[in-house]
Amino acid sequence: MQTMETRRDPGIAAVLSFFVTGLGQIYNGQIGKGILFMAVQFVNVLLCFVLIGLITFPLMWIYGIYDAHQTATEAGRREEVVA
Repeated sequence: MQTMETRRDPGIAAVLSFFVTGLGQIYNGQIGKGILFMAVQFVNVLLCFVLIGLITFPLMWIYGIYDAHQTATEAGRREEVVA
């Protein structure tokens, strides 16, 4: 019996990560990774008080959006190959 994974939309994953870093990863089924991204962003918010967070926060935010989109895209490609 073959299990059917739910296809994840890369656009939705990217938009979710746009609003909350890590939410797109959770949407993609990568719960641990999403929680880690959220924790890193929390630390980055705290680092804003010593100015380094002004650099690290947007970098992590943009990477989170990119990663969520790429993960959903790759999962879609794997589904096409299996099907």
